[in-house]
Amino acid sequence: MTAVPPAPALDPEVAALLRRDPDGLVAAVVQQHDSGQVLMVAWMDDEALHRTLTTGRATYWSRSRGEYWVKGETSGHRQWVRNVRLDCDGDALLVLVDQEGPACHTGERSCFFRTLPATAGSPS
Repeated sequence: MTAVPPAPALDPEVAALLRRDPDGLVAAVVQQHDSGQVLMVAWMDDEALHRTLTTGRATYWSRSRGEYWVKGETSGHRQWVRNVRLDCDGDALLVLVDQEGPACHTGERSCFFRTLPATAGSPS
């Protein structure tokens, strides 16, 4: 039986730029690349980011299920990654995608479809 070589890890230079939370995660804000619409927020660890950068398919870490998921693998609503950017503090990613169909599990195009009422004293 031949041993399978380990999968390549996230580029050490990229990994060194990340400031992860105590669970090793970084927030990923997902945006439609051409319209600028914010679609969703998810979480990535080093492996999810590595998979995203090497496959061109948005891959996230599910905190509730404790597993990786490729956006659209079961729903068909895929995210094709156009660009990934890191914020100045290294604690958030901006993932620019081509979104096929709705991004939200509710069927909405964006997970940010609810508008909250303005608070008293806010400018109109």
